[in-house]
Amino acid sequence: MNDDQLLRYSRHILLDDLGVEGQQRIVAGHALVIGAGGLGSPVLLYLGSAGVGTITVVDHDTVDRTNLQRQIAHTDARVGEPKVLSAAQAIAALNPEVRVRTLQQRADAALLDELVPAVDVVLDCSDNFATRQAVNAACVRHRRPLVSGAAIGLDGQISVWDSRGADHPCYACVFPPEAEAPEVRCATMGVFAPLVGIIGTMQAAEALKLLAGFGTSLAGRLQMLDGRDLSWTEIRMGRDPACPVCAAVRTG
Repeated sequence: MNDDQLLRYSRHILLDDLGVEGQQRIVAGHALVIGAGGLGSPVLLYLGSAGVGTITVVDHDTVDRTNLQRQIAHTDARVGEPKVLSAAQAIAALNPEVRVRTLQQRADAALLDELVPAVDVVLDCSDNFATRQAVNAACVRHRRPLVSGAAIGLDGQISVWDSRGADHPCYACVFPPEAEAPEVRCATMGVFAPLVGIIGTMQAAEALKLLAGFGTSLAGRLQMLDGRDLSWTEIRMGRDPACPVCAAVRTG
């Protein structure tokens, strides 16, 4: 690390659990972020400020004025711009040494199979069930840890799906792909602005822990937040031996 990095990341380096070696792993790391909206905004800002060396961000959408109530990576001046480009500007303003790759398109299976093998951690900040399933399937195929968050109304949830662990479930173990999943979107249901900040910030924390190699991840645990009283509920989850996504990969 150079002198500027030692100064910039000094408050991380002071942490016994992280130190110089952990920060070096962050700087050398590559994170893939799916979605640059409410969850993606705090994720991208914290990954960028913490010095993740390369961030690839995928989002097909443009900035709308209704986004600004909660999507803090974007500004009123950037309404109408692609979200990925707006987010890249926000990261550059915080930390110009971070390399940001932007892809303004939907995260389909073909794109994910191209991107996921090249990264160290994947963060799902999308807002629909089909994308979550596609991201999970790609992470299982390529054995990459997935940090997944969701927030709608006054309810949020977060977990790490890391099928590298023998007993760890993947997303599809708990939320089967064939299940009827009603699509709930902020445009129709609303969302409490700080809620996406809480969940997104926790996603960033989990990703940074995975990159730096310290602490215990949320793999095998689903944490749910009720924003009405800020109470947390944790559910411990096991692997489904009949999971249509990860069972074949584990036995193949």
